[in-house]
Amino acid sequence: MIKRHPGVVDLSEVEPNTRRGGDLRAMLTPTTVGSTSGFMGVAIVQPGDRIAEHYHPYSEEFIYVVCGQLEVDLDGEPHPLQPEQGLLIPSHMRHRFRNVGKVEARMVFHLGPLAPSPPLGHVDTEDAEGRPIPAEAAHAGAGGPAERSRIRS
Repeated sequence: MIKRHPGVVDLSEVEPNTRRGGDLRAMLTPTTVGSTSGFMGVAIVQPGDRIAEHYHPYSEEFIYVVCGQLEVDLDGEPHPLQPEQGLLIPSHMRHRFRNVGKVEARMVFHLGPLAPSPPLGHVDTEDAEGRPIPAEAAHAGAGGPAERSRIRS
């Protein structure tokens, strides 16, 4: 039996991912700590900024708002999110986040279970500016390397 050890990752050790809007940092992942059931990270969203619409075909997403005022669209329907609130987003549900407040917003996210491969775990339905991505391009995760890197979680 493989003995597991806890892994500690500091936020400052993780490169910001801004390609979908906001500053997403996947902290506890199969790559960083050897997780096998999912991954966890932090999203930092500045006032007026957003995280583009997407969905996860294999994973539920758990959100906990640490600070700031967010609005989340769930399958197109807006819902307010405030500090100390949690949210479960079922698999396949389209969602996007907006910071509607005057200060930075931070939320912790966890996704599980893991997709069969990273390119299959995340499907973008719009780009960071809110322009729709055609369905054939959004679902092309198993396509070429450029597409795989674009939709990687």
